[in-house]
Amino acid sequence: MRSFSAIAGSALFLVVAPGVVAGLVPWLLTDGYHAPLSVVRGFVAAGSILVVVATAILLHAFARFALEGLGTPAPVAPTEKLVVGGIYRHVRNPMYVAVLAIILGQALIFSSWALLVYGLIAAAAMISFVKLYEEPTLAQRYGGEYEAYRRAVPGWLPRFTPWRGQ
Repeated sequence: MRSFSAIAGSALFLVVAPGVVAGLVPWLLTDGYHAPLSVVRGFVAAGSILVVVATAILLHAFARFALEGLGTPAPVAPTEKLVVGGIYRHVRNPMYVAVLAIILGQALIFSSWALLVYGLIAAAAMISFVKLYEEPTLAQRYGGEYEAYRRAVPGWLPRFTPWRGQ
């Protein structure tokens, strides 16, 4: 039953948080995706690939929270266990990185300065949230286990080889 609750909660949070940040706001900033596509050679293809790959990473990260951590990414329903498998062996914040990559991909697709500036603002907000809330909360909740993970796995730029700790 806990697994079902974690999956349902994660799915709901996926729609509410990344769905708004990487979906609804860019949709609004591009006039419902009716903005003209970029005329810069390669931007539409590169942006599309970035959006597809980042979306797959985002879905994988959400699944890890529900299935490995038995919780959700939402602060009100945290995981029972520290999530360190899958993509989390390469980067500590894959959800944020994926959301930012989706926004960047859309900025490329539409050659949109508004989306690029929005992405920079979103990045500043995410980094602040991680530094001021998430990292202290995880350190308090998981102690030495989180500190070892934090020392070994970068927060924002993925490591090429997976962390093999734990």
